Amino acid sequence: MRKIYLIAAAFVLLLSVLFVTPASASSKKLTVHFIDVGQGDSIYIKTANGDDIIIDGGNRDGSDVVSYLEKQKVKDIEVMIATHPDADHMGGLDEVLKAFKVKSIYAPKVSHTTQVYKDFLSAVKKEGVKIKTAKKDVSIPLKGVAAKFVGPVNSYSKSDLNDWSAVLRLVYGKKSFLFTGDAETKAETDMMNSKETLKADVLKVGHHGAKTSTSTAFLKAVKPTYGVISVGKKNSYGHPTSDTLKRLKNSKVKVFRTDKQGTIIASSDGKSITFNTKPIQ
Repeated sequence: MRKIYLIAAAFVLLLSVLFVTPASASSKKLTVHFIDVGQGDSIYIKTANGDDIIIDGGNRDGSDVVSYLEKQKVKDIEVMIATHPDADHMGGLDEVLKAFKVKSIYAPKVSHTTQVYKDFLSAVKKEGVKIKTAKKDVSIPLKGVAAKFVGPVNSYSKSDLNDWSAVLRLVYGKKSFLFTGDAETKAETDMMNSKETLKADVLKVGHHGAKTSTSTAFLKAVKPTYGVISVGKKNSYGHPTSDTLKRLKNSKVKVFRTDKQGTIIASSDGKSITFNTKPIQ
């Protein structure tokens, strides 16, 4: 009788291994949300380990980003990255700081005199968190992913705020993402000259598709399969420019655009990447 009981117990254990383990393994996905904030940038990342990352917060009214994060059932944020002080990137981060507990904040070591920047610093102070410097070779300690800044490489003048952009390379399994903020050609060249690994499957196209970013040389270094352009409908800047779209096409990059497709969501199990919509180019 005891022998029959042991055999039955072993069979039940085998079933649990066969049917429970794969289900839990399949849920281990990283998701990257390129939130449609109009003419601006805001990216929300949920790692497979459950950590929450926010890169930029769109324009001054951050209520749209806060609302989106709440819909994703975000409780707190492990990492906040302010790529640079421009209002269409940093603008809504003070609202995010007021709405959520933020454990660590990264930003390049460049200041600004605008009200947006002052509001950000005030919100950071109230949160009681010190800003860590985002620059080349700084890694973010997160489990399950490799997250490292590859830019800014150098210091730039305050008239070149875009080139100060914190550029993060995120790797999950065999797949990688490069988030470039508004980095322009000068910063792109410095990153290439620094011999940093820039290869990425998904490229957040720099500066909303402006012609001063996403050079042919940079595309050759990154070799992206996909490119995501965060840009506002009928914006006054003419973004994305025909020059940039042509360079992306010539490099055979599959392009997604928030102005035409809304929020773009990429999901990865570390082996492949899928999107919530099809590329438009």
